[in-house]
Amino acid sequence: MTLPEHALNPTPSPTTPAPSPVSPAGTRLPQVWVWTSVALGVAAAIAIISAAMLWQRLNNIQQQLALQSADSRSQAVEARTLARQADDVSRDTASRMSVMEARVGEVALQRGQLEELVQSLSRNRDDTMVGDIESAVRFAMQQSQLSGSPDPLVSALKIAQQRVSVSAQPRLAPLQRAIARDLDRIATSKSLDTAGLLARMDDVLRQIDDLPLQNDVLDKNARRSAPARGRTGQPAPAAAATASASANATADDPAAPSWWLSALSTAWGVVHEEARSLVRVRRIDYPDAVLLSPTQAFFVRENLKLRIMNARMALLGRQMNASRNDLAAAADAVHKYFDVSSRRGQQAAQQINQLQQAMQDVEVPRANDTLAALATAAAGR
Repeated sequence: MTLPEHALNPTPSPTTPAPSPVSPAGTRLPQVWVWTSVALGVAAAIAIISAAMLWQRLNNIQQQLALQSADSRSQAVEARTLARQADDVSRDTASRMSVMEARVGEVALQRGQLEELVQSLSRNRDDTMVGDIESAVRFAMQQSQLSGSPDPLVSALKIAQQRVSVSAQPRLAPLQRAIARDLDRIATSKSLDTAGLLARMDDVLRQIDDLPLQNDVLDKNARRSAPARGRTGQPAPAAAATASASANATADDPAAPSWWLSALSTAWGVVHEEARSLVRVRRIDYPDAVLLSPTQAFFVRENLKLRIMNARMALLGRQMNASRNDLAAAADAVHKYFDVSSRRGQQAAQQINQLQQAMQDVEVPRANDTLAALATAAAGR
């Protein structure tokens, strides 16, 4: 396929208009756009830079605000901690103040007591001594009344006599003479040994469990351990010695009795003593005592102990009549239910009788002369 020549060599057609020449106004318009674009770019760059700087500044401000917020929070926490500490300190201070106020009150009270003590010490020495002696004597009298022994009163009077002698005051001479009179009267008066009586009652209480009853039977082993006696009244060893001597004599002398007769006599003596120990004959004044069972015997011993303990309590309570009545009931029980012919029974009965005799209405002497002399000395101060 071939193309036409006019197609291979194109030529401008006469109808094609020729380019028009460029006018000055047309060349100025792109320059304006260029400068406008440059200005806008610069302005945009400046805006971007300003925005970046503003953003950076805002970030800095935000960081500063965050730091300040953190500092304010820490300061708030510290303030709360300080407030709590201040509250605790205030509470502690208040408690300490209350304790100090209490101590101040105690100090004031002690000061008042010390002032009273100083005032009491500033009194006359003789008046103080008189008051002390009176208090000591009255207290000793109370102790003597409770214990039934004049020893506390005697000790108090001797101490008072010594103090009066050391003071060497003429106006206390009547007091010294009154104390001497009371000491002489107490020394000559009877007194009850309460401690000794109580110890003896305790000893009787310990013996009650070993007292033999009237229905007790002697131990067979004890009877067998007793020395057996032959017909001649000699003990078993003596009888055996006699038998051996008789055997030797029989061996030497054919006319003497044979040794088997001596042995038979000794055996007969032992059998006779054993047979006699099987039967006992004695006098029983209380038939009921023989019929006691072991349980009843136990309660008899316990009732006897209770009687002794009641007598002990009555002695401590200074009730002599009640104590004597309990001891009399205990003595009757010992004679009724126990074997008073035995050594232990006799010893218990004797001790109870001695306790009955020792139970006497002994009045503890009073230091009336000393108290009267003390009252006179106190009135003449």
